[in-house]
Amino acid sequence: MTLKRLLNIRKKAKRKKPSFSRQEAGRKNLKDSWRRPKGRHSKLRQREKARGSLPDPGYGSPRAVRGLTRSGKREVRVSNPGQLGSIDPEKDAVIISSSVGRLKREKILEAAKKSNITVVNA
Repeated sequence: MTLKRLLNIRKKAKRKKPSFSRQEAGRKNLKDSWRRPKGRHSKLRQREKARGSLPDPGYGSPRAVRGLTRSGKREVRVSNPGQLGSIDPEKDAVIISSSVGRLKREKILEAAKKSNITVVNA
């Protein structure tokens, strides 16, 4: 299948995917991030109806497009302008590392613009 078609399939699948919340996410001290239910009498673990859904392999995206951006490019983390030399502008997009300061960030952005490389978070 073509990359464009697989990206479209992933987009449709992600729309249908429920938000998997923790079993007792309404409590004050518990975050909403997913944790597997492990209790002996847990209704969510037993997959009772109307208790929420568990993450399954069926919710995943096609293997060929996993980890790609919406435009179908692979994200590559960069922390200095020298690392841009090994990047293919057709297949890769750049993410500038969060620890990079303003001056070096500007140099990376400038070098990326010269070599026509997409920068994801500028």
